Amino acid sequence: MAIGTLVDSRLVARAGIRAGDADHARLASDGWTGWVKWQLSLPPEDSTAVRDALDKTVLHIEYEAGDGFKAKREDRHLTALRKPVKDLWHLADWDLKMGYEERMRPANELLAATQIRAVLSEAQLREAVTDFWRDHFSVNMDAVEDVAIALPTYDQEVLRTHAFGNFREMLEAVATSTSMLAYLNNASSKASPANENYARELLELHTLGAPAYLNATFDRWREVPGALQGKPEGFIDQDVYEAARAFTGWTYGARQYLSEGVTLPMTGEFTYTDAWHDPYQKRFLGVELDPHGAPLEDGRRVLDLVAFHPATAYYVSYRLCRRFVGDEPNAGLVAQVARVFAENARAKDQLARVIEYILLSPEFASAEPRLQRPLFLLASLQRHAGVLLPSDLDLNDLLDGMGQRVYSWHSPAGHPLTSGYWQSPGLLVRRWRAMSEIWTRVMKASGDQNWATGKEFGAHWMEALGLDQEHAAMSSGLLAQAYGDEQRRIDFSESERWTTAQALTILSSSPSYQAV
Repeated sequence: MAIGTLVDSRLVARAGIRAGDADHARLASDGWTGWVKWQLSLPPEDSTAVRDALDKTVLHIEYEAGDGFKAKREDRHLTALRKPVKDLWHLADWDLKMGYEERMRPANELLAATQIRAVLSEAQLREAVTDFWRDHFSVNMDAVEDVAIALPTYDQEVLRTHAFGNFREMLEAVATSTSMLAYLNNASSKASPANENYARELLELHTLGAPAYLNATFDRWREVPGALQGKPEGFIDQDVYEAARAFTGWTYGARQYLSEGVTLPMTGEFTYTDAWHDPYQKRFLGVELDPHGAPLEDGRRVLDLVAFHPATAYYVSYRLCRRFVGDEPNAGLVAQVARVFAENARAKDQLARVIEYILLSPEFASAEPRLQRPLFLLASLQRHAGVLLPSDLDLNDLLDGMGQRVYSWHSPAGHPLTSGYWQSPGLLVRRWRAMSEIWTRVMKASGDQNWATGKEFGAHWMEALGLDQEHAAMSSGLLAQAYGDEQRRIDFSESERWTTAQALTILSSSPSYQAV
């Protein structure tokens, strides 16, 4: 591989996932800039390779018999993954008797699909950016069953579809999604008093950010600098209360009682319930919202005000730079990214332009290596091994052990963006154990191939793993120890497979492989 392509391949890894054959070809012909533009042009729908793999995948489900339902123990295809919420919502009906695993099945299928997409998807950058949005708009499938049932739709139609789109449009897709409505309790929010959970996280985590919370200094809206001109520098608790009032009545159909003989439909789909809405005058971020507006008008006005606020441009840009450039990104870079964010606030491809600016910046190219996130580390190993591991290996347990709890993070803030969390001693030990588990499975799945001599085998894996030359001696030494003589032909006996797995565990646990 040419030196320039090798350097660009490292940038691909830094952006998310290790480069595959299609990426190397694109890098060789178009360079790093061409690769970025190509990735941003790929659609959100699954490629043929991913669809074929998803269609072939089976996932085990097992539970004991209970009150009104029989025991189940079977392998089942991913039957829930592509169904809309309304076709899955019977799982939310507690009058229907079934094993709890059935109610969690849509989420578990999505987790399996997430692994497959990370390994096989051509649109690697979308996978990485979607993973960023999973944390920015975090929901926890273990907190509320309704979150889990609606999760495939949330992941595909909200986060993945809007990953390179317009932030304002994405905000409304999140606000009206069943999973977010359930997780932050807005589905049950009614006038007098409104539930504040979603409104607070909208301001503190999704848009203006905690640094723009000014209540420690100001406790009246008119005191906030710029508020009297309708352009406050930040927000206070009064804004949270008013936003909560604006989103009353935003819910989803789950047979809620409205009046005698009247309930909402059992669909799980977003609906606006006017009887629950607080219709009176509101003042949010120094702007008055007229009373008795049209359905959804109050909430949509709030989304406009936060989406186009300068603090939002800076906060979201800072988080994107922190994820893709470094723990403490250059202030000048963040300011420039925020400018791109604000200037394109109404563009359909706003976020694509922001991400392109970050990835083509000198700061990205010169960023210090950081540990690859567990999801993409495991995907990289499977890519390099040329093996899609079967679903009997619970990859999500390995991810949990390494600290990445996909859609199961304990707080709405999502996983930490900084390196310190991922580098804790306990998580590093679990990374090593996960490498051993993966390579042991890969060797078992490799059949009776004869890789010729230990030396040739070592050369193959040095190139496949993209390790630099300083690890060549380590590779040679490990294989010499494994086979006694690196010139001896490998017969791949059970003991040799185990020894090889351990040698590859050491190689793939090196900083040269783990950090990108």
